[in-house]
Amino acid sequence: MALVIVLWTVTLLTVIAANFVFAMRAETSVVRNAVSAAQAEAMANGAVHRALYETFKPAADANTWKADGRERQWEKDGAKIKVVMMDESGKIDINTSSDALLKGLLLSIGADAAKAAQLLDAILDWRDVDTLPRPNGAEREAYQAAGLKYEPANAPFEAVEQLQQVLGMTPDIYLRIAPLITVHSRQPGINTLVAPRGVLMAIPDVDPAQVDAYIALRNDSLASGQPPPPFPAGAAFMSAAAASVIDVHAEARMPDGAVFVREAVARLSGEPKHPVAFVSWKEGRPAPAAAAR
Repeated sequence: MALVIVLWTVTLLTVIAANFVFAMRAETSVVRNAVSAAQAEAMANGAVHRALYETFKPAADANTWKADGRERQWEKDGAKIKVVMMDESGKIDINTSSDALLKGLLLSIGADAAKAAQLLDAILDWRDVDTLPRPNGAEREAYQAAGLKYEPANAPFEAVEQLQQVLGMTPDIYLRIAPLITVHSRQPGINTLVAPRGVLMAIPDVDPAQVDAYIALRNDSLASGQPPPPFPAGAAFMSAAAASVIDVHAEARMPDGAVFVREAVARLSGEPKHPVAFVSWKEGRPAPAAAAR
């Protein structure tokens, strides 16, 4: 009996010790992951600040970073970091853009003519100050009839994400246009010198061949250190190159696979004491390789 009791006691102690070891290993793994995630976030945040710092170098310096959509990569303590800076003037401002450009954007991402007309009027009804619905638009009564508990702001959009509340907006359409729109450029047109392909495709009466040929020419100019040429087909929708509001996408990938993405929008004030003011600072998602290209 004593031997049996001793054996059961030893077995019980072994089980307790094994559980303790397992718990410690699990806790250590959790802590290690948390530390790695924090390091990735710090790396991404630092990359944003470095990217903005690099833009303040003299324009004549060949190493000055420009918000032209090009990807820059480097490594730091084993972490792989990449940054893309985009001038917000190259996007379509949903508060100030012309009707033709907004409709062209909706058509370019695959919406049919009826859906594009309905969404365009609904967007315009959301951002205007009156309560009179457009022919295909929607004001408070339409939102109530749809069973929604909110109504149009009748004011400018405060953030791109607010566009998801517009009556008729679908998740698929929003995800397609979200990278191409802004609320920060405050221009009726676009800066075609830095606009991405999706924005250029929104220009009425342009075809993919024109856009692709222009982008190739623009990339060649940038690679040779020359200023990019204008886009003739987009002359009617061209706005001045502002470069005063910059979107920064910074991604840090740690050796163990932890990833953090920082999406920031910075307004350059030009003041020596406070040269940068962040108007947006949020966590992003890693973009698929095809989408990034």
